[in-house]
Amino acid sequence: MDPVDPAPRATLRAVVARLDPTPAEAAGLALLLMGAGVLAALLWWTGGPRPLATGTVPTAAPSPVAGPVTVHVAGAVHTPGVVLLPGGSRVVDAIAAAGGARPDAALGGVNLARVLSDGEQVAVASAATPVGDGADPTSTPAGHVRDPGGRLDLNAATVDDLEDLPGIGPVLAGRIVAWREEYGRFTDVGQLREVTGIGERTFQQLADLVVVR
Repeated sequence: MDPVDPAPRATLRAVVARLDPTPAEAAGLALLLMGAGVLAALLWWTGGPRPLATGTVPTAAPSPVAGPVTVHVAGAVHTPGVVLLPGGSRVVDAIAAAGGARPDAALGGVNLARVLSDGEQVAVASAATPVGDGADPTSTPAGHVRDPGGRLDLNAATVDDLEDLPGIGPVLAGRIVAWREEYGRFTDVGQLREVTGIGERTFQQLADLVVVR
């Protein structure tokens, strides 16, 4: 079976009849037309020409690497203070960098898996310490957290007690207790302003509801 399309042969005869070439010219023209026919057959067989690639496959841009974060760890940890941690660190890493949690730390309300942000404070509250042998003699006896006027004693209140105050949620309550753990007993109600997150407006709401004993 002849693989060459018969169409080029008919075209060849028509061209030769019109041009009346010499035998050598006719032979060359025949070869040229036959080559064109073979090329056309090959293109048809392979499905036509392939388009050339004009670009490259884009690659995903690398995720930006976060810089280090500076965090203040306060409260019931062994070495409270400012720590420097790699970007992407979590609360559990901050507590570990501050020497780890003390045995009296109340970690139940702390989200240890939360990713840290630069400049924040991690406040670790302590559980209420029962009065007994070896207890701090300067501490207020448990259960005596309010004065006769119903004001809450900042030096005896637990996180739960502080949450009863207006505008004080679990975070701020934990920070108040953490301040007390780090700096010692409150000596003046005005020291509440030193607790991160308590502005003047919040302080004015609390001033008449708390006391220092």
